[in-house]
Formats: sequence, structure tokens, C-alpha cells
Amino acid sequence: MTGIRLSSPAEQQPGHSSFVISPIALVRRRFRAWWQARLPLSDTTTLTQRNVYILPTRPGLMLALTLLVLLVASINYQLNLGYLLTFLLAGSAVAGMHVCHATLRGLTLTLAPPEPVFAGSNAPLRVTLTNGRRSTRYGIGLSVLDAEHEDRWAWTDVPALGTATVSVAFQPPRRGLHRVPPLTAETRFPLGTFRVWTVWRPAAQVMVWPAPEPLPPPLPEGEPRAGTAGPARVQSAGEFDGVRAYRRGDPLKLVVWKKVAKADELVSRDTQQAQRRELWLDFARAGAVDGEARLSRLAAWVLQADKLGVDYGLRLPGLEIAPDAGEGHRRRCLEALALC
Repeated sequence: MTGIRLSSPAEQQPGHSSFVISPIALVRRRFRAWWQARLPLSDTTTLTQRNVYILPTRPGLMLALTLLVLLVASINYQLNLGYLLTFLLAGSAVAGMHVCHATLRGLTLTLAPPEPVFAGSNAPLRVTLTNGRRSTRYGIGLSVLDAEHEDRWAWTDVPALGTATVSVAFQPPRRGLHRVPPLTAETRFPLGTFRVWTVWRPAAQVMVWPAPEPLPPPLPEGEPRAGTAGPARVQSAGEFDGVRAYRRGDPLKLVVWKKVAKADELVSRDTQQAQRRELWLDFARAGAVDGEARLSRLAAWVLQADKLGVDYGLRLPGLEIAPDAGEGHRRRCLEALALC
């Protein structure tokens, strides 16, 4: 069978090889994309007979073949015990099919809002499984659809009239705002002869911040405030020039431990002197040539300034965030870098 050759613009350059995909795989991929696009987007879904699917597994097919051989042999040799064994096993398989389908049917899946992550790291997804019936549901697995790792499944039992929380993860391809990929839940309880599964498309999105530069340069010098002037600036080690004697109640992050080790007395950074200047993290002055590298450096500077507890502002093309501090300001700056 002749395959279809696909190549990206980058692969068309010298030194890149194209890959071949068979027509059957191409049709399957297109059909799966069309089918998944028809699924509704929702962060909470209840499984019913309309969205739960069932098919026999390989052991189930082998069992069916074995039962067929037993039935033919029992008919040929007129074995009453053979009939008994054949129909006993067949009845057990049919009962297991109904139990397997009921294990997922009626279950409610709820996705918690995903937390932002840095590019290159896995985005964890916390899913709560709610069981509304009076019996325990066993052997339920959850995974990201089309995940390539063999250990991608997270398995749990959901107690009667209770809940269970399962965590799975996926790796976003790049920075920005990404929709959570489709998830799948399945079970093969109790006999493993049937596989019951469902496909779920959450509506949530995950924010992916730029990966911070591993070894960033020191923070840039602060700009003098209007009507003020002073020599205070941030040094390469992330410390301020001015220090003062330690005052009771100063946070430990303001203590200059290097000077404490040398002078054998507690000293703190003089933040009032430092705030005579405004620290601006400017995209145009990030220094890196590549735009993504500049964003990575700015992300690292945002983390440094937040760790120091100083006010800092962010300048991006078409956007300026006034100097501030705190968790909310840090998240706002990182989101601006992700969407830049």
C-alpha cells in the first residue's frame, strides 16, 4: 500500500527527512479529530449510556474463541459437562460485561481549575470522581487521551456515596494559553474481558509561563523616581547597596547573611533607600537577541525581584505594568509574558 508523504516547512530544508503516514492512519486521525470536535466542552460531566462505550479486550476475544471450541467439542462428543462448563463461563462473561459497563455509568467527573506552569514542565490536572450509588466502583483509570507513556494511567477506587481524586498531567508544547487536552476514563473490572471507556473534553485552559532563564544576569539598575535621586541599585547578588542594623520584626529575606557571617551581627537591607528608584524590567533592554530568550530572561528577573520583595514594573511591546509587589503582581507579569 502506498503511503502519503508529509513534511513540515522546517523538514523541507536540507538535513531534515520527511515521514510517511499510511492512508489508514490518516483516515483514523481525521475521523478521531472530527469525532472529538463533536464532543461538548465542559469541566463537569456525568457518564451515561450515551457517552460510555464498550468493546471486548484481547483476553475477551480469546475467551470467546475458547467457548466456541468448547461448544463444538461438546456437541461433537455429546458431553453434558462440557455444555455445563461452556454456558457457565459464557454466563459469567455476560454478567461481567454488565458489571463492567455499570462501573463507569453514573459516575461524575469534575476537573479542578489547573494551575499555571512554566514552559517545559508538566501541567497537573486534578479530577474528582463522584460516586452517587451505594456500592464501591473498582479499578477506574484516568489518562490524557493519546498520551504516549505506558505509565500514563492513574488508577483509583471510588467509595460508595463518596469521591476520589486522581491526578494526571500533560506537557504543553509552548508558552501561552492552552486548552486542556481530551481526557479518557476506562475500566476492565471485574474480569478484564471487556473494556469500557469514555472520552471527555474539558473546557478549562491552562496558562503556560515562559521558562525562566537558568542563569540570568543581575537585575537591571533602577530608574530614579520623579523628584528623587539616590545611588541605591540592585547588585549582581540580588542585594541592595544600603544596609542598616537589624530591627525586630524584619523578615528573614531582608537579612544580609553574608555580612552577618563577616561582621557577626544582624544587618538588614535598607528597602527605603532602595525604593528611591523604580525597578523596571524592560523587554527592549533584556539584552538577548532572540525574542523568546528575552521573555525567558524577563521571567527570571520577575522571580528574582519577587523573591527580594521589591516593587518592580514590566515593559513589553504595547503593554506597561506599573511597579508593584506581591503574588498577584507576579502572576500578572508572568501572564503578560506568556501572552506576549
